[in-house]
Amino acid sequence: MLKSWVVVPTCLPLVRRRCHTCASERFRPSRKFRVNAHHKLLDAWLLVLCTACGETEKLTVLERVNVRAVRPELLDRLHGNDPGLAAELLQDPVVQRRNRIALDWDSAWRLDTGGSDHLDHEVLDVSVRFAARIPVRPVRLIAEGCGLSRAEVERLLMEGKLVSAIRLSGRLSGDFTFTLKR
Repeated sequence: MLKSWVVVPTCLPLVRRRCHTCASERFRPSRKFRVNAHHKLLDAWLLVLCTACGETEKLTVLERVNVRAVRPELLDRLHGNDPGLAAELLQDPVVQRRNRIALDWDSAWRLDTGGSDHLDHEVLDVSVRFAARIPVRPVRLIAEGCGLSRAEVERLLMEGKLVSAIRLSGRLSGDFTFTLKR
């Protein structure tokens, strides 16, 4: 029987960027936007706060964009400080590249396994789905979901008792399946 696990974000991730004031490297999203108009051109930023000193930094979302080129619903979400929009924009690769940031997902996600009734099966087929692009090591997910140590999961992988169509080393942020034979 195929079990379904889901990796779910619990909060917004921290933003990894160097603070100009205190040299800290972590910012937390404030979930607030600033929109500025220059005649017919708009700028929009997502505000983030340094975790050490509280200094506010701006992450560029829109830069000198013609007002008519911005969808009205996007403009409404920016003016309304929509927290869902903040989550979407933080995960947007274009926004990350433009602002030279990376996301720190430590302690910002959880694994839903649907209960612990799968722990006593000899053969376990699992489909792992990601609700957001959260880079996580599959070995860590499997260890957490099955109640094993990471070393034990690595041993099962080396013995061929843990198999998957994708490579289980490194980090993943996309859906995958695996089979565990005990």
